[in-house]
Amino acid sequence: MDWGYTEKGTLVPGNHQATWQEVQDEFGFTERRRNLLSGMLEAFYDLQDAGCQQVFLDGSFVTRKPEPDDFDAAWNRDGVDLRQLLHTAPQLLDFSNGRAAMKAKYKGELFIADLLADSSGTVFLDFFQRDRDDDPKGIVSIELSTLP
Repeated sequence: MDWGYTEKGTLVPGNHQATWQEVQDEFGFTERRRNLLSGMLEAFYDLQDAGCQQVFLDGSFVTRKPEPDDFDAAWNRDGVDLRQLLHTAPQLLDFSNGRAAMKAKYKGELFIADLLADSSGTVFLDFFQRDRDDDPKGIVSIELSTLP
């Protein structure tokens, strides 16, 4: 895969489709990042078990920053059994305390892609594709069928 980055270090605008292996190869270049990938994989397995098929990565994790604090992701809820998810992985639906339980278990934050991210009506999938200066940036889309 040919990853492209802007001068700010973010992915060039667009939805960059990647396999799990491609994400590991591109973004797992430090021990900290590999640790985050392990939590991300656990979250993705939990989502996949409930029927999720697609996740979108954002934040400093999908930049060249060597030591991101965490990862940010949004998941497509089409086909997801929310009752099962609440039973098997309740942390993925627990947004209390600044998402503390989610961060503790998975080392990152995961949102439902079509839920509102801000008061202006922007959903997370669109919110993830703009930086703090409101400039467009890229995200990574992973089909969960590519997980090991």
